[in-house]
Amino acid sequence: MKVVLFCGGYGMRMRANGDDDTPKPMQPVGPRPLIWHVMRYYAHFGHREFILCLGYGAHHLKQYFLDYRETESNDFVMRNRDIEVASSDIADWTIHFVHTGLDASIGERLRRVRHLVDDDEMFLANYADVLTDLPLDEMVARFTASDARAALLAVPPVAAFHVVETDEDRVKAIRPAVDMDLFINGGYFVLRPEVIDLIPPGGDLVADACQTLAAEGTLMAHRYHGFWQSADTVKERNELEAAYQSGRRPWMLWEERDGDVPPLQGLVNRDRERRR
Repeated sequence: MKVVLFCGGYGMRMRANGDDDTPKPMQPVGPRPLIWHVMRYYAHFGHREFILCLGYGAHHLKQYFLDYRETESNDFVMRNRDIEVASSDIADWTIHFVHTGLDASIGERLRRVRHLVDDDEMFLANYADVLTDLPLDEMVARFTASDARAALLAVPPVAAFHVVETDEDRVKAIRPAVDMDLFINGGYFVLRPEVIDLIPPGGDLVADACQTLAAEGTLMAHRYHGFWQSADTVKERNELEAAYQSGRRPWMLWEERDGDVPPLQGLVNRDRERRR
């Protein structure tokens, strides 16, 4: 299936230095940018045709893939200055680079690439800054067997938050959010093309289309309690970088490891406004 990735927003919370024009999806985790990790995840499950909804910082993403260096993440042999790469990351990928506007909402970006998915039974869509170890094939199979028109990944809220229960002006209880039956939108959408009809010009995928689908009972939630991590801020990106450097990389399902890798500790789920 085709994979639509929303990677055209300003990402202001990621840029500590206002002079840095690097878009959020191009922030590094290890030797590769965030968007590469997301794309590599999808490719692991056999989904290798990508539609990048570009906007702010589009030239960074274009240039990165035009100048792609396989040697940064693959073993290679050099003979007389000629390079032989042991394996390739993106040789079998198809990438559509589509400029969808600087200030467009996610829903509008999706509307502007509709012509690329209109003939498909379904397609995948996601933000370009969230990583997970979700068994994607299970989610897709469950959706395919249903009559739902769309599905999204539902993950528990950030562990650091506490929910306050009150009776007028008195606190009755304080409970960690993760101890309650609460879930947030984690992205990793599976969509049927007709869902785009529910998005008005300038509208939003979640606030408009998903709300409508929820009201009619055709929006599926795939609950998942495994690893899920956004990289919406410098702090979150640094947490992923530290995890990468320590070798605790649960989202990198394509890696072959000797033995089990301990689950990533200290990383939390993070919900946020989804307009970029």
